Amino acid sequence: MTAAPQQGAATSPPSQPSPSIPPEPPRDGPAAEPEEQTQEARAAQRELVAHAPDFILGAASSFGGSLVGGAQHGVSGGSVGRDVIMGGKTEIHHHGTATGPSHFSGEIPRRELDDLAATYAESPAFEDALRRLRDERVLVVAGAHATGRRAAALMLLHRLGVAAVRVLQPETGPSVLAGQLTQPGGHVLSDMPLSRNKPLREAHVYAAREQLIGVDGYLVITVENSPHLLGVTPCRWETPCSESVLRAHLVALGRTPEDIEKLLALGPVQSFLDHGRQRPAETAGFAPQLAAYDGSEQALGRLADFGLATVEKQCRTWLSEPALTLRDKAFLISLAVFDQAPYVLAAELADQLFVHFQRLQHPDDPPQIPMFGPAMDDRLQLARATGEWRDEHTEWGRVPQYMACFAEGRTPKALLTEVWTGHPSARPALVSWLKQLARDGRPLVRTRAAAATALLAASDLASTMALLVDGWAVSRSFGPRVTAANTLTLAELCGAPVVVHLLSQWCTDAHWARRWTAIRAFALLAPLRPDLAGPALDALMARARADDSSEAERHNLIESTALLLSAGSRGEMLSELVRLLYMDTPAVRSLALAAFVRACDNTEEGGLVEWYYAESGVHSEDWSQDLATLWRTALGERAHTRQALDALRTWVYVAEQRPEAEHALHRLLPSLSRTATDHDRLSHLLQTLRPRDGGPRPEIADRLLTALRPASPHHDGPYAEPSPAYPRS
Repeated sequence: MTAAPQQGAATSPPSQPSPSIPPEPPRDGPAAEPEEQTQEARAAQRELVAHAPDFILGAASSFGGSLVGGAQHGVSGGSVGRDVIMGGKTEIHHHGTATGPSHFSGEIPRRELDDLAATYAESPAFEDALRRLRDERVLVVAGAHATGRRAAALMLLHRLGVAAVRVLQPETGPSVLAGQLTQPGGHVLSDMPLSRNKPLREAHVYAAREQLIGVDGYLVITVENSPHLLGVTPCRWETPCSESVLRAHLVALGRTPEDIEKLLALGPVQSFLDHGRQRPAETAGFAPQLAAYDGSEQALGRLADFGLATVEKQCRTWLSEPALTLRDKAFLISLAVFDQAPYVLAAELADQLFVHFQRLQHPDDPPQIPMFGPAMDDRLQLARATGEWRDEHTEWGRVPQYMACFAEGRTPKALLTEVWTGHPSARPALVSWLKQLARDGRPLVRTRAAAATALLAASDLASTMALLVDGWAVSRSFGPRVTAANTLTLAELCGAPVVVHLLSQWCTDAHWARRWTAIRAFALLAPLRPDLAGPALDALMARARADDSSEAERHNLIESTALLLSAGSRGEMLSELVRLLYMDTPAVRSLALAAFVRACDNTEEGGLVEWYYAESGVHSEDWSQDLATLWRTALGERAHTRQALDALRTWVYVAEQRPEAEHALHRLLPSLSRTATDHDRLSHLLQTLRPRDGGPRPEIADRLLTALRPASPHHDGPYAEPSPAYPRS
């Protein structure tokens, strides 16, 4: 674990609104205040990709994340939630009168110790702990829950060679500890109850040591990481290496060293060992499954499935564990939403969720958040999470942040799904919290709220739409609507059903805000799912044919359609736009031209400019002909001429910096100069080209003028002849 993080989380500020897009007038219900300026679609796309979690946009986007069978949900192996105890377990119950002794001890059967010794793998701290126990006779082992502390205590005493090991009752407090050590041999006190009013003091340890010297005994006490050890130096316990634990169990199950090496090399086994901080009990539960592997695909699938089953069981245990505080559960849920984000952000927003939980559970009491709580290291250890310093990209540059993430990458999906489907009584608090996050001024927070809601939609679409998404989608404010669009985009990537059908319906919905949400969602979705570019274009054109859009909706349609040119087969998209020019309504024709010009005025990496220059001379002449047709038509139509000239000027500026781009323009310009009007328009553009930095006229303008061929004496129309349609395959 690295050093503690800074106290503030630097996240990207909200993207600036586009000043060219007017607000949507209220079209449903009573008049309302004008809403804030909306965000340009390409900026929204950048924000979504920058802040969406890796488990949705990354390589491990399938829920299962396994190497076999994709998303697998069956449980083919079990696991236990506490320390490893191999062999039979004997529980000793003593019954006495109320006036009898309040604490007892019982001897652990020798066979149980021998069975545990046969499968035990020592951690790096074991030898040092053994030395201290031999010298000091009393050893306090402190560590997180389910890290094998009890098994370690038993094995420490077993390695000492004591004649017997006795278990003290967990209720044995520090003040009565020495009085219970009346037998020779070893003693174990698991999970000693400590608190601020009942700490373990140095005097208690000295008294126990004196008693043990007198009877020739030893004592190991296990505790959670606790601040209530006063003057006592505990042995900080480390979980044994999962591979070592697995090897030890495979040996005990009769597998040979050669077999063990082959089994450990299997893909699902490596995935199980690499995915996170496996508890010894979980690794012990995996060993029989691995030992039974027979080389079949079914057995390989069961091995891959075991890891997910372990993750899901851990999430169920976290949420249903009565001993885990409500604040701890709120932190686990918040970390699932803000996995691989700044730790302080997850901690800050976890307390807000804690407030919602308190209001739900105790509606008559004002919610209270303790000002100081568990240490960061303890919280991450509870969550089986790790932290490290990494640079976060912001609009101001790189900012170092202490990022926290679950060691097991499948935990966020499993935990959020379990909260939503397994604990419906928590839904009101979770819904209120997600709505609060959607109103946050930080893009990272808003995007993660959408990502979490998308996961909920994948598991229960109807409830998620009713409780969250539809309310955002019909909001008069821009922020909730873009959260709804982000949610539906990510929900489709998560495998939620009927999302594309829903968006297609919303594109022609009677409510303008639903239409806006669907149009924006298609723009965000198509570049991430290129196979949906065709259906997205069909849905957007269906809305354009209505020809009753407001100015704000028209801007949204233009920007969204422009983004489709960066998705799928761009050659097919260009041919489809050409077909729309000559085989559809005037409203669709105008939208196709406006979207094409908007896409051409994009100089970002992956934009149409980059694509054209990179692919120039590689594709067939079909896409070059379609591109030239769209350029000539846009330049020749009065409604689009000015924007088209601005876009072409952008191309020239790019070509000034890139020789290959200039070569591509030399090839393009002759096809744009088929009439005297074309020639005059392009000549004027190049002759009046102004430099960007106020310097002399760019030399490239004169070089490109030579590429303009004389106008044809046989044709002087406003634009070139219609090109044949190229249907989308």
